[in-house]
Amino acid sequence: MYRYWFVVAALCLAPSLGLAEDSPHPIFKITLNSFIQEALQNNPELAEVRQKINVLKEIPPQRESLADPMVMLGLMNLPVDTFSFRQEAMTQKQIEVTQALPYPGKLNLRSKEALQDVRIAEQTLHDLELAIIRQVKTSFYEICFLRAALDTTRQNKILLEQFVTIAESKYAVGKGIQQDVLQAQVELSKILDRLIELQQMKDQETARLNTLMDRLPQAPLHIPHGITQTPFHYTVEDLQMLAEKNRPALKEIQEAIEKMKVRRELAEKEYYPDFQVGFRYGQRQDSPFNDRPDFVSGFVGVNIPIWQKTKQDRKVAEENYRISVLRESYRKVRNKIFMEIKMLMDKEKKNRELIQLVKTGIIPQAKQSLESALAAYSVDKVDFLTLIDNQVTLLNWEIKYHRELTHYEQNLATLESLVGKSLIDLNKTER
Repeated sequence: MYRYWFVVAALCLAPSLGLAEDSPHPIFKITLNSFIQEALQNNPELAEVRQKINVLKEIPPQRESLADPMVMLGLMNLPVDTFSFRQEAMTQKQIEVTQALPYPGKLNLRSKEALQDVRIAEQTLHDLELAIIRQVKTSFYEICFLRAALDTTRQNKILLEQFVTIAESKYAVGKGIQQDVLQAQVELSKILDRLIELQQMKDQETARLNTLMDRLPQAPLHIPHGITQTPFHYTVEDLQMLAEKNRPALKEIQEAIEKMKVRRELAEKEYYPDFQVGFRYGQRQDSPFNDRPDFVSGFVGVNIPIWQKTKQDRKVAEENYRISVLRESYRKVRNKIFMEIKMLMDKEKKNRELIQLVKTGIIPQAKQSLESALAAYSVDKVDFLTLIDNQVTLLNWEIKYHRELTHYEQNLATLESLVGKSLIDLNKTER
């Protein structure tokens, strides 16, 4: 009976088995922020996009530069009978330099178009950074859940071992049945199996988080206890307004629209001709009979855009349609983001209400029911199956609490990614 009263005392003194504290661990947020910064700095996917941006930054100066000048060497009036330079026909040695000159404004527009590619890529990078932050937070909170689930399951394992001892003691003095002992051992084996499964899941999630930070998958992670429910006071409309203002995916489309506008301007410039200017110097070969001077020539050439209805007009129309396509794409992406925000806000409300219900209602009731069943079992008023059922019920609800709390925090991380801005830092009060 001593062991029975030890279990009862443990149940009565514990305010709640495995529940989170009301205040966060002092280094909990520091650890999470350090993981985020490490991932942003070292993640290979982000590094790849940054290098692509460096590539794009080298293009605008090239687009704004003139084409290379052409230098041509030639001979003129070389007789084919003797191939002699000393003839009355006055053979010339020629050198010609030509330079293509686009219509004024075209080079600047080509450079602006390339700069828009840089801005588009920068928005892609920002959106990817938000995704990496969300993945880090999701894995971080998942590891917190698995640690809490492991701790709760280990605590219940200790209680169940006490139940096994009680069942064996009652069976030894003839007040219990062997079936109770076997049932307790089966439930204990289930607990051990669950511990193995949770540990495997924790190792997998640790590997995922390490990979995001460009560490070895098997590297150890030191995550303190301290996950708490983050206060959240935004409405759906608040988040939708923030998303339209801050989300890089929407800004990326806006930058693409600006690029198409530049391309339309460039297409309109094609109605005007480009120029070709050149200089030619002809050296005349002296003959025995004449001493004639060399020649200098210059010229300007232009292309004549006469096929406007089938070329320039069509190109301008093409760019206008591209702008229209992007504007519709913007509306489509914006509506999708708004819908996802609404769905996540519904989940946030459900998680918040369920966390409160489980923490303040169901778990205290389940704990009280277990204490009552244990007391009743000691005096043979309930069977052992009822006792085990109460213990399993309490275990499941404690893990359910941690699961819902984790989902709540992960949903907030996803909302931040959708909105394109940190929402937690904007809150003035924390619990």
